[in-house]
Amino acid sequence: MNKLNPETRGQVIRSLVEGNSINSTCRITGVAQMTVLKLIADVGTACAALQDRWLRDLPSERVQVDEMWSFVGMKARNVPEDKRNTFGFGDVWTWIAIDADTKLVITWLVADRSQASAVEFMKDLAFRLRNRVQLTTDGYRPYRLAVSAFHRNVDYAQVVKIYGDATKEDRRRYSPSRYITSEIHKLIGDPDEEYISTSYAERNNLNVRMMMRRMTRLTNAFSKKVENHAHQHAINFAYYNFCRVHKTLRCTPAMAAGITASPWDVDDLVYIADEHEIMSKWDLRTLLPPHPHVA
Repeated sequence: MNKLNPETRGQVIRSLVEGNSINSTCRITGVAQMTVLKLIADVGTACAALQDRWLRDLPSERVQVDEMWSFVGMKARNVPEDKRNTFGFGDVWTWIAIDADTKLVITWLVADRSQASAVEFMKDLAFRLRNRVQLTTDGYRPYRLAVSAFHRNVDYAQVVKIYGDATKEDRRRYSPSRYITSEIHKLIGDPDEEYISTSYAERNNLNVRMMMRRMTRLTNAFSKKVENHAHQHAINFAYYNFCRVHKTLRCTPAMAAGITASPWDVDDLVYIADEHEIMSKWDLRTLLPPHPHVA
């Protein structure tokens, strides 16, 4: 079977991480749609394994967590009766933890918005941190139980935002209700009020939606399969962590966290995927611990 040369593979991934859809990527690069989807699966699997292996024992001090809504296949109201309550059809959420200092995306999880998913996500986050951290989330109730994964070795607070009633104009313009105020709830330990915030996590949500076309609202470029949704997240977070220079930091988040010494190129991600494919023939499972970032 013919295989794309590394230059073309890099061009496809660059197009995707810059916010292009699969169809526009095909038009730009001249690569067939099925080939692009196969490349997303290959590179996404390798990027997830890489970050699972490297993003451990992190010396983070302040971590912010948020979750992002999207949908796969169709909106929840259009899911057939026999597919309802089946993960991968309708609403899908991406849980994201970001280091407030280095801007590193520490971990993520593509799942539903249940209590079980919150617990799984927090367990993985706690596993990746070296020290006691100050953790901030929004007021979503399942976080209160899920944070028990830290065994109280955390300073935890919630930022609870209060909104007014949505007006008819807000609903018509697809706008949120008017923000009124926010309340800070200190729940565990002694969090420093100066750093109780989810601003970086919410700003990172914008990065995700700008860099990943299938996360852009009000388009038809949504994911058709949850597996592809997760693969693209893995690619975009690898690009964000290792390749893209943060304007404020003037280096990549991985450099700021002391994980790498210089920025990577997209070609490095393609190379890792090629090596991953070769190593898989020798049972990569014995070399990399399993953590697919999909519930």
